[in-house]
Amino acid sequence: MNENIDLKLHVWRQNGPSDGGRFEDYTGYAKNISTHASFLEFLDVVNDRLILDGKEAIAFDHDCREGICGSCGVVINGQPHGPQRATTTCQLHMRKFQTGAEIWVEPFRARAFPVVKDLAVDRSGFDRIVQAGGFITARAGSAPDANEIPVPKTVADKSMDAAACIGCGACVAACPNASASLFTSAKVAHLGLLPQGQAERMKRAISMVGQHEKEGFGACSNHYECEAACPKQVSVEFIARMNRDHLKAQLTYVESAGKDGGAG
Repeated sequence: MNENIDLKLHVWRQNGPSDGGRFEDYTGYAKNISTHASFLEFLDVVNDRLILDGKEAIAFDHDCREGICGSCGVVINGQPHGPQRATTTCQLHMRKFQTGAEIWVEPFRARAFPVVKDLAVDRSGFDRIVQAGGFITARAGSAPDANEIPVPKTVADKSMDAAACIGCGACVAACPNASASLFTSAKVAHLGLLPQGQAERMKRAISMVGQHEKEGFGACSNHYECEAACPKQVSVEFIARMNRDHLKAQLTYVESAGKDGGAG
């Protein structure tokens, strides 16, 4: 079995958000690639060869390279994170490609994700959505006994499913509306499902959905592309839950806050 492959590589190059950008052909730098390498290691090899030729390396985001931090993420042949389901770019291996395959690599595209350089985009909008949710007011203190606060296992499991979101942005890149509803709903739900998160549940829904809109993300129209592209397989059921909480918050929290003299 041949453990090295030759590829036809095209990479999006862009100097910044104001630059038009273009695809460049790097086929000559994508030869004799180990099938044991991850996709990011493949890009590392290409960059090493570019630097040796006195050319500028390709910029891309990465950190842990273990599929848990959400820093990596590019569109490979039209698919966020590439062709392997439930897999981040850093955990995608080159054995998924055949020798001679043509690969087109581009950044996550969304108005709310401006290109910083080449394949790297600014995803700080996600940070601001999380910040809009704030903290819980329940005293944390030291670790409580395991059974001090009774939480049904089904609820705990569902909260953990929501907390699995790593904030990579694949949902935005896959959505035809560039919506971040899957991300936002996961962050709303993983606290909203637990007893400690009930005090701010309504306020959190209003604040985080509001920030989602301020950032310029689109609305959800139930294409389900977000769930298909999510490397952690976060379910679109959380979007429905967020919409219910948001509607209820508009009818209850905003009304009661107005009676108290303001919603902020």
